[in-house]
Amino acid sequence: MDFVKMQGLGNDFVVIEGPADPSRQDVVSWCDRRRGIGADGVLEVTPLDDARVRMRYWNADGGAAEMCGNGLRCVARYAVDKGFVESQDFVVETAVGSLPVHVNLDGTVRAFIGRAQLGDELAVAGVNLHTVDMGNPHAIQWVEDPDDADVGGVGPLVETAEVFPNDTNVEFASISAPDTIRLRVWERGVGETLACGTGAAATAFLAHQLGKVGRSVAMELNGGTLRVDLTDDGVWIEGPAETVFRGRLY
Repeated sequence: MDFVKMQGLGNDFVVIEGPADPSRQDVVSWCDRRRGIGADGVLEVTPLDDARVRMRYWNADGGAAEMCGNGLRCVARYAVDKGFVESQDFVVETAVGSLPVHVNLDGTVRAFIGRAQLGDELAVAGVNLHTVDMGNPHAIQWVEDPDDADVGGVGPLVETAEVFPNDTNVEFASISAPDTIRLRVWERGVGETLACGTGAAATAFLAHQLGKVGRSVAMELNGGTLRVDLTDDGVWIEGPAETVFRGRLY
C-alpha cells in the first residue's frame, strides 16, 4: 500500500488512499517513530466525486477520532495534489459532517470545522477547566505561561479523567494580545503535539466568548501560527499543509 507522509504545523500524519480498513495495530505500527513511519495519526482519503472526498482519522494509539483540524487541511491538500477534485473549493465528508475547504495557490488551506459548543466549567485533578465541543472534546486551562505549564503531568490526568467518558484533548493557553493566543496541547491518544487545529479553534472560541479576543485570532503553537476566524456560521482555520515524503507499506 502506498502512503504519503504529511504535516500541518508539525502535526504529522500517515495518509493513505481509501477505501481501506486498517486495524488498530496497523495504525499503532505505522505511527511508531522508531519502528514505523512515525506520526501523530493516520488519515484515510477516499474520492467520492469531482467535488467531494471522505476523510477518516485514527490517533497514534489506534483509536478512531471524530475530527482533526490539521488533518482536514492535509486531506484537502492531498485531494487537490492527487487530482481527486476539479476545483480548489470542495467538500470533505467527515464523521462530524460535510466541511467546505479551499486550497490556496500557495498550498495553504482554509477549512471550515463546524460550530463550537461551550461546555461546563469544572475542576479536574485540581485544575480549573472550561470544556468546549468542537466535534471532538476539549478541556482548556488558562495559564500564566504555556511554556511553563506542566503539560506532561496534567495532560494525561485530565485526558483520562472519569468525567470524560471518551477521554479529552487538553489545552494550556494564555492571551498574548487582543488578537493572539499562545497555546500548547496534549492530544487525546497521542500526547503533546506541535499543533492541534480543533484545539486552537476551541480555545479561540472560548476566549471570544469570554470577551478576551475578537473574531480573528492568531494561535501561536509550538509548530507555528494557525489563523482562526469565528463567524456566525461556525469556525474556520487557515494554515499550511505539506507533503514530507512518499513511500510504500509492506
